[in-house]
Amino acid sequence: MGSHAVPRHRRRLLLIPVGLLLVAGFLGIPRADGAPASADACRTAAVSLPRGDCGPFWQVLAEDFNGERIPLGGFSDCDHHTDTSAAYCGGLTGRYRDNWWAYPTGWLDTANSRGRAVAGVYHPEDTVSVGRAADGDGRMTVRMWRPADGGPVHSAAVVPRAVMQMRYGKFSARIRVSRLAPGYKSAWLHYGGGCELDNPEGEWTGTLNAFSHPCGGGAQGSYPGTDDWTRWHTVSTEWTPGSVRFFVDGRETGHDTRGVPDIPLSWVLQNESALEGPGAAPGSSAQLDVTWVAAYAYGWK
Repeated sequence: MGSHAVPRHRRRLLLIPVGLLLVAGFLGIPRADGAPASADACRTAAVSLPRGDCGPFWQVLAEDFNGERIPLGGFSDCDHHTDTSAAYCGGLTGRYRDNWWAYPTGWLDTANSRGRAVAGVYHPEDTVSVGRAADGDGRMTVRMWRPADGGPVHSAAVVPRAVMQMRYGKFSARIRVSRLAPGYKSAWLHYGGGCELDNPEGEWTGTLNAFSHPCGGGAQGSYPGTDDWTRWHTVSTEWTPGSVRFFVDGRETGHDTRGVPDIPLSWVLQNESALEGPGAAPGSSAQLDVTWVAAYAYGWK
């Protein structure tokens, strides 16, 4: 949720025979760039929504947004039992009311506490919708915008209710920024009790990263994932006792065992005004598309 600087390291050029790289790919031997060639537990790098349990993870949410259409205005009246597993948006009905919540209108986004010249206010009612794209694909759309008069950014943070206040699990989604503008970012996270796990996080005009903030303090772990938000990516976090692993497009980008949370936390798909670089210009907008979301409990069986 914070402002993070991704460290840049100079690397020496390594010449590795092609045959060895192929063997490493098949056997899961760590590559020379430090990123293991292993997939996550569900091998969620494909375009389509993964279904079913995998390894120690039991699937509790599989949403491809191909069902009911939710126009702007549906994610409204969300100030009910906030930040608990009983939270709901009165403007939603059916399974979307059962499965989704959003930060209520009027809550301030993170940039406000950072003294940013341009900050935001959560407005799920005029930023979040669900429907079919031109190619027929169902998507959740998060279109953030700043009024032409220079008012606060309209931000959005949506929350899958199935994994609110849950300890451990696996969390995956396929996302793309389809409309790019400076001043907007995401920080999809678990946080609380002095702990925080972020994946993905970053300004949409920059890089897509993951971060782990050890409970009780200490240096953050920062893990670059990819440098382009405008292409489709599958992101996954696996949080188990004493371990958190981050993945982008099936590639492990980071692993941390320091101060891993052991308390129930909610998965917040947080999208807000930028914490670094220029602020959003008056009259600007930017859009994130989500084509599926999958979430899993750990060890419930």
